[in-house]
Amino acid sequence: MVKICCIGAGYVGGPTMAVIALKCPEIEVAVVDISVPRINAWNSDQLPIYEPGLEDIVKQCRGQNLFFSTDVEKHVREADIVFVSVNTPTKTTGLGAGKAADLTYWESAARMIADVSVSDKIVVEKSTVPVKTAEAIEKILMHNSKGIKFQILSNPEFLAEGTAIADLFNPDRVLIGGRETPEGFKAVQTLKEVYANWVPEDQIITTNLWSAELSKLAANAFLAQRISSVNAMSALCESTGADVTQVAYAVGTDSRIGPKFLNASVGFGGSCFQKDILNLVYICQCNGLPEVAEYWKQVIKINDYQKNRFVNRIVSSMFNTVSNKKVAILGFAFKKDTGDTRETPAIDVCKGLLGDKAQISIYDPQVTEEQIQRDLSMKKFDWDHPLHLQPMSPTTVKQVSVTWDAYEATKGAHAVCVLTEWDEFKSLDYQKIFDNMQKPAFIFDGRNIMNVNKLREIGFIVYSIGKPLDAWLKDMPAFI
Repeated sequence: MVKICCIGAGYVGGPTMAVIALKCPEIEVAVVDISVPRINAWNSDQLPIYEPGLEDIVKQCRGQNLFFSTDVEKHVREADIVFVSVNTPTKTTGLGAGKAADLTYWESAARMIADVSVSDKIVVEKSTVPVKTAEAIEKILMHNSKGIKFQILSNPEFLAEGTAIADLFNPDRVLIGGRETPEGFKAVQTLKEVYANWVPEDQIITTNLWSAELSKLAANAFLAQRISSVNAMSALCESTGADVTQVAYAVGTDSRIGPKFLNASVGFGGSCFQKDILNLVYICQCNGLPEVAEYWKQVIKINDYQKNRFVNRIVSSMFNTVSNKKVAILGFAFKKDTGDTRETPAIDVCKGLLGDKAQISIYDPQVTEEQIQRDLSMKKFDWDHPLHLQPMSPTTVKQVSVTWDAYEATKGAHAVCVLTEWDEFKSLDYQKIFDNMQKPAFIFDGRNIMNVNKLREIGFIVYSIGKPLDAWLKDMPAFI
């Protein structure tokens, strides 16, 4: 019986291992983490992450061939294949600060694997890592191996939050990179056989180690680039009276371009895009490619510009000040169907409004008040360290209240900002919301999910990204 252990019980490790356990009943899968609260949550009825379909799978497999444990060393020692899915935060100090990946957690995981192993193992990079990380891991394992043989594979994750289970069940591709040696090919084949239990063979791509590592960064950079491209167009659309939705549709019907990832919005978020592009920028700089680094840096610059533009539009529309005005925020997660708030545009929008002394009331169906307060008081990149290394009791931001009801959040507000595309926001009673707001009542749609004409009929002044501007907004130009 093959035994698999995954170090790291986060957004990647938990769902991936749950699906492997479901699809491979003959494989024993252990997910280990040093965070006791996190493992306790995985063993409870309230899982630490929300992902449609995940709970059913965990309940079906847990205790059968899927185990969650804090006994890291025991499960690593017994495993044939060790997935490493630990945090790779962006460095905040020292060489490469603000761009390079901090491999502290990876290195300590590799040293621990070397220390406790008593049999040969396949070690699989599952978290996003810079190109050539495998080489560093190999060196650590080799110099501490005590005669035990390790093979390093790169198996980057391409799942999207909110659809992680569907993505794991039917992936576009599974990518496995290994050394081009007989032992390397054998290790690749072993991992390939695990996925082959449910993934068609022609969708399992095998490459060398460096190609696999770089493919993950490249995929995220290309996706983020599409979002920044359409967001750049959205600014031009507003200035010219074009409609970005119509432009995006026309562009997306070109089969060479395709329609996905062409929705204009307040900006991209999530744990990967910004971090991976910064990482890519740093690698390009280290390899003497400043022009390439500058190209990718622009993707992030446009994303920051879009968030600033949104805040400037809010402030300028409301007589150039939001001081002491109540602004309701609908949606704090970085996208719908997830409770994840890492790098969510909502953080920068809220901080921008707080900088102008707004009173903010937030509603999100999946994000807790504790998480929101933590996000608004944390330093940039702190979120990517394990929870026990984050600030324990973040200072509460006084001008922020969090409510579990959209109508409560919007009551008495001067403006509503839609920052996550939750389906429920489309079907709220906006007449009721309008009646309970201060006038003039504003809606700033950062996700282009609102029925703008209907809202204007009710009496709202509406700003929708990349759409022809309301007459009011034309009279109140934003300083951008």
